Amino acid sequence: MTFKPKGIIAAMVTPFNERGELNEDAVRDIIRHLLNGGVHGIFVSGSQGEFWALEEAEKKKLFEISVDEVDGKTAVYAGTGAESTREALRLTRVAKDAGVDAASIITPYYIKPNDKELINHYSTIAGKVDLPILVYNNPDRTSGVCIDPEVLLKLAEEHSNIVGIKDSSGDLTLTSEYIRKCGHKISVLAGRDTLICATLSYGGQGSIAATANVVPALAVEIYESFIKGDYEKAMEAQYRLAPLRIAFELGSFPVVIKEALNMLGIKAGPCRKPVLPMDAESRENLRRILLDLRLKLE
Repeated sequence: MTFKPKGIIAAMVTPFNERGELNEDAVRDIIRHLLNGGVHGIFVSGSQGEFWALEEAEKKKLFEISVDEVDGKTAVYAGTGAESTREALRLTRVAKDAGVDAASIITPYYIKPNDKELINHYSTIAGKVDLPILVYNNPDRTSGVCIDPEVLLKLAEEHSNIVGIKDSSGDLTLTSEYIRKCGHKISVLAGRDTLICATLSYGGQGSIAATANVVPALAVEIYESFIKGDYEKAMEAQYRLAPLRIAFELGSFPVVIKEALNMLGIKAGPCRKPVLPMDAESRENLRRILLDLRLKLE
């Protein structure tokens, strides 16, 4: 399989209207905003996209809208992770039928599968769906489940359609081990936006970045500058981006990016409960960060 994940892939929010329903017009608006920012891919129904709060019919609709709006201009990645192998397999088939380019599958996040069970989980899906698949490692949000580099290597060697990993561990040693042991087989992508430059420096292929919702061109600047060999410019862009990623601590994930988009006049809407809007003080702190990025706020 020749599909190679690379560059800045925007981990897109899922916009809702005031009734808490999927907002199709806003989905299309956000996709156009991301494309105008030059992103190299769009990832829907991931962690930033509130996949855990979406019904299967909503995910199907989101996949279809995204594929239609992107219209081949870049790659569409669909989050199809679920707690059971059965459900993840079904969602991955739904995503393939919708025409996405690849699926990203987070590890099970309530139970704690061992290495053998993780291999079986991903092997079952990869073996039954002819679609490029990215493994998604995010221990902080999956009860500490962490994919061992040897497990990843075994999966990559046995399944040609396992083409990458998104590593949101924030552990650069782990990321570098994925690259050292598996980088000749698959793409390793940063899932922590503060480590885009670092991951590229180790030999990674890019990032799946939530902050790209707000400043897609800035995130792209990190990657493009690095690829051109302008490492100083890449680091300058990385440092400018960092405060926005660190600001995630101002509210319950993933509310900060949605509130930032709303401040920009991009209708991301609310998060689904139990996540509530940010308090006034936190919102003001976020506003200052956006102003420091020289963004025009409403």
